[in-house]
Amino acid sequence: MSEMITADLVDLDLSADTKEAAARALAERMVAKGRVTDLDGFLADVAAREAQMPTGLDGGIGIPHCRSEHVTEPTLAFGRSAAGIDFGAPDGPADLIFLIAAPAGADDAHLTILSSLARQLMNTEFTDALRAVGDAAHAAALIRGEDVPEGTEDSAAAPAGTASTGAAAVSTTTPADDEREVRPAEVEARPFRIVAVTSCPTGIAHTYMAAESLENAGRDAGDVEIVVETQGSAGFSRLDPAVIAAADGVIFAHDVPVREKDRFAGKPTVDVGVKAGINRPAALIAEVRGKAERGEVTAAARPGTPVDRAGEPGEGYGTKLRKWLMSGVSYMVPFVAAGGLLIALGFAIGGWEINQAKPVTEHFDWLQIDSWAALLYQIGAVAFGFLIPVLAGYIAYGMADRPGLVPGFVGGMIAADINAGFLGGLAAGLIAGGVVLAIQRIKIPPVLRGIMPVVVIPLISSLVVGFLMLVVIGKPIAEAQKGMTDWLSGLSGSNAILLGVLLGLMMCFDLGGPVNKVAYAFATAGIAVQDPSDSAMKIMAAVMAAGMVPPLGMALATTIRKKLFTTAERENGKAAWVLGASFISEGAIPFAAADPLRVIPASMAGGAVTGALAMAFGSTLRAPHGGIWVTPLIGQPFLYLLAIAVGTAVTAGLVIALKGMRKTQPGAAPDAAPATAEAATKEPVAA
Repeated sequence: MSEMITADLVDLDLSADTKEAAARALAERMVAKGRVTDLDGFLADVAAREAQMPTGLDGGIGIPHCRSEHVTEPTLAFGRSAAGIDFGAPDGPADLIFLIAAPAGADDAHLTILSSLARQLMNTEFTDALRAVGDAAHAAALIRGEDVPEGTEDSAAAPAGTASTGAAAVSTTTPADDEREVRPAEVEARPFRIVAVTSCPTGIAHTYMAAESLENAGRDAGDVEIVVETQGSAGFSRLDPAVIAAADGVIFAHDVPVREKDRFAGKPTVDVGVKAGINRPAALIAEVRGKAERGEVTAAARPGTPVDRAGEPGEGYGTKLRKWLMSGVSYMVPFVAAGGLLIALGFAIGGWEINQAKPVTEHFDWLQIDSWAALLYQIGAVAFGFLIPVLAGYIAYGMADRPGLVPGFVGGMIAADINAGFLGGLAAGLIAGGVVLAIQRIKIPPVLRGIMPVVVIPLISSLVVGFLMLVVIGKPIAEAQKGMTDWLSGLSGSNAILLGVLLGLMMCFDLGGPVNKVAYAFATAGIAVQDPSDSAMKIMAAVMAAGMVPPLGMALATTIRKKLFTTAERENGKAAWVLGASFISEGAIPFAAADPLRVIPASMAGGAVTGALAMAFGSTLRAPHGGIWVTPLIGQPFLYLLAIAVGTAVTAGLVIALKGMRKTQPGAAPDAAPATAEAATKEPVAA
């Protein structure tokens, strides 16, 4: 393989003023070297990655990157901007820009390049050298980790150690190899030993930057040994159990759940977000040392949880509560989609009386269509039966990790049995998580810790949750659920239309976010019964129709008034037709991210109109998902499609009017790289 970066791939006087222009200028150098075969196709992949999450890092650094079928071999281009270019970093524009290209499918190469470069960028000597170097060849050598000849006025010598951590060296040394090395303890003064885990949602840059920052802080402290396990997208190499056993403290700097967290149980632990690991490593080391001195064994008293972390400073109880609830809803939604669509197909094939069919275990005729309809309905009914237990179980899991699953599922099943419904599931999950957390705070003799998670906690927590749900609060919640259902069933006329407006506004407010999911969960809970009411099916119809409007409206607007949108937005518009038709509200996210003050109000207006019309027309829907592809299962289908069309027109017209009022309009700049709606499809429930 050729050298990953050469002097031809370095621009020390990058004149671009936007991130798109910078990517194009650096990509053109890759094309000239034969590393990229299709400039526009490659730039589209770069823009798609940028749309998922900004690639700007603190310290004046931008690292646009992607995997692309238009790349022939892993390549790195570097540009230095005097004016600075905005890559979305919190601390301002970037003056050091690294464009990283990896061939499609070359995951290991791509992630290794990124992780090694991210570690280098935490070294101020390295970045200072790049800012000072005056020769492209010397800059390329610095990035490759090679020694630069001394005595050159503009070229700073490569910082110590870069030869082993530079971009070129990663083919023989992975981050995990050197992370596990532990300096031998001195007999006279034993150092304080820390093991750490870092991870971020994408598992690339921030994961390794946090690791490097913690390791640097440990070296600066002088009497601290710190070994980091990076849990990145390419997997992770587990720390040696002996290293963990010898550790005096643990630091978790993560934004996704730590894998195999129980390995670290029984030690003083600091649990924070990954950015804290980057920005304040010395404070984290001091904090874990303080806990060790006080004998606080937090990891054993409170095992790892996916969402109940200290997080960034200022995260309050309300934020944690939202995460717990969304944890349950996110696990429930696939059961809703699978079970609901199977039930709807069963009704479509066998008629509404199919719910009275004999069990297929007793009677199934391979040649009878009714038998197949009964099979679909009964499988869907089984899937639907898990909704409330899964909701409660994973709310408890969000609070207390695996120990919360048993009491959560038990409480959820009780809620389903006593007809406490969606409200009962919420209550059971929160109670189960709270009970487990309370048990975990009790000081337990070391000899009993081994049986706590498998015997004691499940036994006691299930007993407490079962008692509360069956004897104390279950019946009142069931009565409240029945009252709400009866109220919804009685809605008609203007009240039903107002409810449609409210649901439409919620579905379009954050395009797949928490508010959207609350409306969606409310609707699906109504049809998650064997015989849903007509009002519940109207609510489901209004919710799905409104959720389809934002991407369809943006797609229509980009078709009617192309000049109001950039090339990237017009490309997104093409994908938005399919996403909107499939009830994936996230298809409008790229537009909302670029222009929220115009796109979100326009989407909400269209969604409100559609929700109101769907309720007014009396359209019903038993399927919880599917978009236009389940039109045969919709009551009043033509009026339903009309409601969607009207809302789409309202959204498109309003966003065109709002964008047209701007003094300057973003024309189709030649250097605007097309983006895709890849980020919009990562959560396909749109709810």
